[in-house]
Amino acid sequence: MPLNLLARISFFTALPAAELDRLVAELDVVHLNSGDILFHEGDPGEHLYVVVSGELEILMGPGTDDELILNILHEGEYLGEMSLIQPGGLRTASARARGDVTLLSMSRDQFKDLLARHPELSAMMVSVLSQRLDSTDVATFRDLTQKNRQLQKAFDELKAAQEQLIEKERLERELKVAADIQMSILPDVLPVHEKFDFGGRILPARQVGGDFYDIFFLDENKIVVLIGDVADKGVPSAIFMARVHALIIAEADNADTPGEVLRIANKHITRLEKSTQFVTALYGVLNTQTGEFSYARAGHEPPLLLHADGNVQRLPHKPGMALGLWENIILDENSLLLPPGSLLVMFTDGMTDCRNPRGEPFGLDRIQMAMAGLWGTTAQPCCDRLFDTLMMYRSGSKQDDDVTLVAIHAK
Repeated sequence: MPLNLLARISFFTALPAAELDRLVAELDVVHLNSGDILFHEGDPGEHLYVVVSGELEILMGPGTDDELILNILHEGEYLGEMSLIQPGGLRTASARARGDVTLLSMSRDQFKDLLARHPELSAMMVSVLSQRLDSTDVATFRDLTQKNRQLQKAFDELKAAQEQLIEKERLERELKVAADIQMSILPDVLPVHEKFDFGGRILPARQVGGDFYDIFFLDENKIVVLIGDVADKGVPSAIFMARVHALIIAEADNADTPGEVLRIANKHITRLEKSTQFVTALYGVLNTQTGEFSYARAGHEPPLLLHADGNVQRLPHKPGMALGLWENIILDENSLLLPPGSLLVMFTDGMTDCRNPRGEPFGLDRIQMAMAGLWGTTAQPCCDRLFDTLMMYRSGSKQDDDVTLVAIHAK
């Protein structure tokens, strides 16, 4: 077997059989147990080795966290040929037995004796090493080209991920700005009155929508109640919402009726805004002396009234138009008396449209059923309990729109 192995080595293919027999007799046999190190990276190179049996690992950093196997040599393969022609050369990698291994070892002196007997081996060795160098250059070039492609792909993926992260951070900053705008419009403190109490609650969606509400004294005998819903999300919605709120509040002192307030505000909105944004709104004025609540609806959900006897009524309503679409609009204008013990609830469509995990909307009927159980409840606890009922129904499902509630309770 060793004779056949030596005949496979390109350096020795031209040698006569008698010379190969002599080499087999002269070469040392090296036995390694599994895990034995033949030589380490940096050791002086003095021998060529031929694998007779077993497998030999060529590796960097054996036994360390950075260990890297470069190649595995099998029967008939060889290593260390450069040690025979390059005195003082150092091993560029380590060699370790992968299981039990048997090797033939040729020293530099043995190789010199062989060259003295067969000078033609010099030319053969130069030719073989030149071919190997060429093939190594080609393989190295291909390897570098492949690695370059992999690096380019990794770079492109990293760049795309970075762009996504930047975009995500930008959107989150915008949402934070929108949320700050939305929260700044909400009243810090609700009016306190001996005959009435008030409540308000808002739950912004993940993508900040355009819900808002406000409750404030217009004068000592009148309290304004406002609720609105911008048909958009994000920063544009928040900015539009802030403008609408400011325009409505600005007209509150000047106009005589809730309908007039919304009509004048709408004219300003349609003249200033050049987009397709619009807002539904309910603007009402409560006369605290008479208990009359006069209001105008611009495409907004009609209020629900919980009577003192526990009956829930959806107030009579007519079609109405949202603000911001047309300069001349039709509004639903009404008024009613709030007797002691009654509770008036206004809300945005985020409440009726809120869905459970099965995709079923909460709907108007469930709001009315929930309100029927709130007889004797004041305004803010009413808003809180309705919200709790809604959250239980939603049961963690995605919220696509803001939910807003406003309530007036007659004591």
